[in-house]
Amino acid sequence: MVGFLLFLQINLPLIERDMSTEELQKRTTVNIQEKANLIWAIADKLVGTYKPHEYGNVVLPMCVIKRFSDVLAPTKQKVLDTNAQLDKRGLAVKAGFLTQASGFDFYNLSPFTLEGLLSDAENIADNFRSYLNHFSNNVIDILEKFDFDKEITKLDNNGILYNVIQEFCSKKAYMGLDAITAVDMGYIFEELVRKFSESYDEQAGAHFTARDIIYLMAELLVAPKKAHLQDEGITATMYDMAMGTSQMLDCLSEKLHEIDPDANLTEFGQELNEQTFAIAKANMLIKGGDAENMKHGNTLSNDQFEGFTFDYIISNPPFGIEWKNEKAKVEEEHKKGEYGRFGAGLPAIGDSQQLFVLNGVAKLKDNGRMAIIQNGSPLFKGDAGSGESNIRGYLLENDWLEAIVQIPNDMFYNTGIATYIWVITKDKSAERAGKVQLIDASKCSVKRRKPLGNKRNEFDETCIALITKAYNAFTDATYTDGDLVVESKVKDNENFKYRKVTVEFPSDKQTDKKSKPEKDTEIIPWKEDVQAYMEKNVLPFQPKAKIVEKQTKIGYEIQFTREFYKYVPLESSDIIFAHLKELEAKETELMNKILG
Repeated sequence: MVGFLLFLQINLPLIERDMSTEELQKRTTVNIQEKANLIWAIADKLVGTYKPHEYGNVVLPMCVIKRFSDVLAPTKQKVLDTNAQLDKRGLAVKAGFLTQASGFDFYNLSPFTLEGLLSDAENIADNFRSYLNHFSNNVIDILEKFDFDKEITKLDNNGILYNVIQEFCSKKAYMGLDAITAVDMGYIFEELVRKFSESYDEQAGAHFTARDIIYLMAELLVAPKKAHLQDEGITATMYDMAMGTSQMLDCLSEKLHEIDPDANLTEFGQELNEQTFAIAKANMLIKGGDAENMKHGNTLSNDQFEGFTFDYIISNPPFGIEWKNEKAKVEEEHKKGEYGRFGAGLPAIGDSQQLFVLNGVAKLKDNGRMAIIQNGSPLFKGDAGSGESNIRGYLLENDWLEAIVQIPNDMFYNTGIATYIWVITKDKSAERAGKVQLIDASKCSVKRRKPLGNKRNEFDETCIALITKAYNAFTDATYTDGDLVVESKVKDNENFKYRKVTVEFPSDKQTDKKSKPEKDTEIIPWKEDVQAYMEKNVLPFQPKAKIVEKQTKIGYEIQFTREFYKYVPLESSDIIFAHLKELEAKETELMNKILG
């Protein structure tokens, strides 16, 4: 992509260029929601023929088709004229000339326009199919992912195909570049996918990460080297292993172009869901990027980027999704050890989060950086020696885990649980070597005027700036701005390492030397001397206790919540009693008033 930020500015009115990032974000969000709501309202035409959870089968592909149609409209005639000239000259290879004429890496050779289909109502289904089949092959490949042909038949048989196309040709559904930028179109797609997912009772968050969270992730990725990037310029590759409709890549690209408007960026992504993949690829085509870098498939079992490494990785893989279906492929790669993506360990079959982390680590360049969202379980789940613990150990022992940021609850559309951004790099600064920064930003958000699903809170510019300030300072401190609070703690990697020691001692019920001794386990922090621990915590109670050396295991655990726990003493009984007496007096007074 060349000059993406300039492209964005060209497509914004002058008044918008003078807005702050926050003002523009709010305005854009409103515009996105309004446009998405207008498009989704077209689904009213589907009532009776489709159930609500099926609306997306029509609305999503029609939205993609309409976007392609409106983008190509200004050069439509030029493409047709160029094609006619090439036919006269008998040229068989025409793609290069046609893309040059269209101004994009795609085109449509149909004599029809989408609006023109409405002039022949009797043959609208056949003409519509002809129109779609005259797109360039890269667009046809995208449309095939929607399996839309059967929907055309269904719409036509029920007499509503004409009405649907008519609605998408209305003024309110216009999607040309002069009205909607590539970034905003991406978010319209995301909003439509969210609506579709909600109506289908799917997890909308599997596809949708709000841009305020992504902007924070992008800031954390670039913060350490921002000045260097400004001075030297940016040439970078970016990757999202669970890209949805590719909006995390879009936001990171936007951030990098803010630093360097001439940044040379290449985006890569993989997505399992066919429809969201198709939208991501369509969006990439329209942005002018390489759409072939958008891959379809299961990242865990069908890695489309084997051997690739990237400068930046940004991702929000699904939470708590089992990897049973991918088990054979994952275990096969685990057996490769250091030559595979999952050699460090395998988590429990019920949660694939840490597999995505390992995939990202395997694809980081030696100076690469990754920001990935996870819920709380990867912090502590798994006993010493388990796959989960070993994966944490893999990150800590290699000194790749740079920071973990807890973000507030109720920040996502489909879940209100605690979530964390893990920042991972293979190129820590000397200052951060051997250390992990924990940032509690759970009290740093603003209330949304109107909740959207479970999303009741969001980051504004002040929130992002405060969290970034804490990150850059890299010290134990608390940062405030009004009611916003961010707390930072810097810990040695070894703070998260421990020994699980098996201790045996004679049983109280032991009657002879042949009786088996009793066993217990002790969790001993790595920095603590084992013998000193035993003398202080075990031997006073079990003087004959001995460590079973062969059964000692090394574990890794990040007790994030404990690090920020603050003890609040209970009120004295006198204070509690006085409070109860006060409540009792108020109750008596109220009852007297009621009873006269």
